[in-house]
Amino acid sequence: MGTALGSLPATFTTKTARELGVHPRDLYRWRDDGDIIELSRAVYRRADAPQATYPDLLAVAHRAPRAIVCCVTAAAVHDLTDELEPTVQIAVSAAHNAVRIAFPPTTVLRFDPDTFELGIDEVEAAPGENVRIYDRGRTVVDLMRLRGRFGEPVAHAALNRYLHAPGARPALLLEYAKALDVFGPVRAALDVVSAR
Repeated sequence: MGTALGSLPATFTTKTARELGVHPRDLYRWRDDGDIIELSRAVYRRADAPQATYPDLLAVAHRAPRAIVCCVTAAAVHDLTDELEPTVQIAVSAAHNAVRIAFPPTTVLRFDPDTFELGIDEVEAAPGENVRIYDRGRTVVDLMRLRGRFGEPVAHAALNRYLHAPGARPALLLEYAKALDVFGPVRAALDVVSAR
């Protein structure tokens, strides 16, 4: 006897379903009948589950559980930018193999293993389902560090929004900047903003 759909978590992988006794035939039938939605290859969400705020982040987190949402994607989640990137940006430790995710479109950045865990936070991608993301300060510093890739305007806009939001911590930005070897540019940008 197969496992009932209701016994599966709201978001699950094919592997999880198989471990719970779901036959692939049932999985495909549920998908074809619209009882589950395929978020990514081998990642599904029950159609009766509460709506996900960030379904793409949820899908990517199930495909790459050690990855961390970063850069412009993280900035959008933290309301530090109005930019809309066509891909989900995730960081993986350079000490591990890179992941490849075709859907949702994903950009994988390899970060130094020594600072990979610096500034990790979580965002609720769906009710009761959290995804790892860099915190607001780390996101700003990463954008400053990678401004050649993502553009000076994106980095400076994120910095300005961060500094003008409640709870801004310029000293934390400098701590992150020192650890990530971008202290000079971050300090200079902070000086420009504070001089206005």
